[in-house]
Amino acid sequence: MAVGIFDSGLGGLTVLDAVEKRLPEVPFVYLGDNAHAPYGVRDAEDVYQLTTKAVERLWEAGCDLVILACNTASAAALRRMQESWIPSDKRVLGVFVPLIEALTERQWGDNSPPREVAVKHVALFATPATVSSRAFQRELAFRAIGVDVEAQACGGVVDAIEEGDMILAEALVRSHVDALKRKMPDPQAAILGCTHYPLMLDIFQDALGVDVAVYSQANLVAESLADYLDRHPNMLGNGVERKFLTTGDPKLVSARATQFLRRQITFQSA
Repeated sequence: MAVGIFDSGLGGLTVLDAVEKRLPEVPFVYLGDNAHAPYGVRDAEDVYQLTTKAVERLWEAGCDLVILACNTASAAALRRMQESWIPSDKRVLGVFVPLIEALTERQWGDNSPPREVAVKHVALFATPATVSSRAFQRELAFRAIGVDVEAQACGGVVDAIEEGDMILAEALVRSHVDALKRKMPDPQAAILGCTHYPLMLDIFQDALGVDVAVYSQANLVAESLADYLDRHPNMLGNGVERKFLTTGDPKLVSARATQFLRRQITFQSA
């Protein structure tokens, strides 16, 4: 009954942490493509090829349902995968939709026409690849009318977090928020469109100001996944073992992941 969670690196561990707390009875298999991280600077075709290979590995581990806990993969690869690649007995879900549903006050799967929402000015902080894909704006347009989105590509933040350089990460976040506010001085809400960014939530909030509602993904994805599995219990695969897999150096990735989540994490080779 395992569920797969995929990320290009360590950022998806923020999602894993939240879904494990929400669904403690479900074994999760986490796969980090650390050998090829970060995805945020790669082109769409490269991201698609790497993502499909990773998803196939999670299917092999008994995960019929895979969560792409990687905004770049969700933005650049998921739609193409859903249209022409995923078999009928498998599901691959992204992390954008729960975020947009929270912003627009909808439930997962609500396909009613787009409508007016309270928030009109939204700041999006994401990787360069996610920003260039415009996937967030496209998904938002299906659900809401008249929302102005200003996107800021946050180059360097993921690398700094993966390397454990939180001083550099904070400086970069504040610089990117300043750049965004020059384009949109008074955002009402901010979307942290990368699963690494919850680790910098307090910095984003401080730089944006207390009046800006900051939406982070991990807990929203956990609640959406719990609801989805209630409605689709057949999507729990036949895997029974909790695993952490990496395409990188397991010893190095384990050490960084342990520091990342502040609990012992042991990876094995994918």
